[in-house]
Amino acid sequence: MKKMILDLDTGVDDALAISYALGSPEVELIGITGTYGNVLMEQGVRNALAITELLGHPEVKVYRGLDHSSTTDSFQVLEISSFIHGQNGIGEVVIADSTRDAEDTPAVDFIIDAAKTYGKDLVYVPTGPLTNLDAAIARAPEIVDEIGRVVLMGGALTVPGNVNAWTEANISQDPDAANRVFCSGIPATMVGLDVTLQTLLTYKETQRWRDLGTPAGAFLADMTDFYIKAYETTAPHLGGCGLHDPLAVGVAVDPTLVTTLPINMKVDVEGPTRGRTIGDETRLNDPVKTMDAAVGVDVPRFLDEFMTRISTLAANAA
Repeated sequence: MKKMILDLDTGVDDALAISYALGSPEVELIGITGTYGNVLMEQGVRNALAITELLGHPEVKVYRGLDHSSTTDSFQVLEISSFIHGQNGIGEVVIADSTRDAEDTPAVDFIIDAAKTYGKDLVYVPTGPLTNLDAAIARAPEIVDEIGRVVLMGGALTVPGNVNAWTEANISQDPDAANRVFCSGIPATMVGLDVTLQTLLTYKETQRWRDLGTPAGAFLADMTDFYIKAYETTAPHLGGCGLHDPLAVGVAVDPTLVTTLPINMKVDVEGPTRGRTIGDETRLNDPVKTMDAAVGVDVPRFLDEFMTRISTLAANAA
């Protein structure tokens, strides 16, 4: 069985990613590492603890990660992030605080230890900035060759970004860290806007969760309805909300959900295109491709897996 670490800035789609992982019997979620982005790191850690408890999995440990980028001294949540995810990150839905606290071990230490303990059986799924992973590689470069795979939600190769014409939000938080990770040689699959904006959820699906009549179902429905409503303003042409982070978990569980392009990539860190995810021209002819970029997705199969797994989890949560 694969061991999975989720690295989250726990907003709405991160919460759905947690649900997907917990509803997937193929993987064991061994920990969640906190980062910043949709919310402050501490808020995200609080959300992760509370959500895992609500979903009936208090055994999942949560670790505090780095709370700002590798090139700044602090972090402030953008107004657009609060509009999309709510001030509390989970659509302004109120759920009880967890009865437990985050672990004392820092996230970066946990990542390194897990890579050495589980090796190729470990899949690491970051759905926010890559600051924690970058710091882990800097401290223990050998984990690049030890870890099984990284499946990241971030970037855009064949479509425009959602911050500007070329930059996706997660990458924009720490382009320098992302570039170092991309160029490190770590085996990675980029699940970017190319595919995540093809996987959409509507009020029809959230009603199925509400109809379960469970606290977990009500939470998931209310939270995601907030997210869908935000999309009606920010991207009315889509007709639903993008399942960004859950798709990354889906690909980590079942890589055949997406079609990928093998390509060595980099992130622009200088000039007007800072934050762009693009092929690395200096490694274009390298026969070894350490990254894959998802460029196609089996939408019906993923949505079926998504709804089945999360609905079953929400129905059975104590």
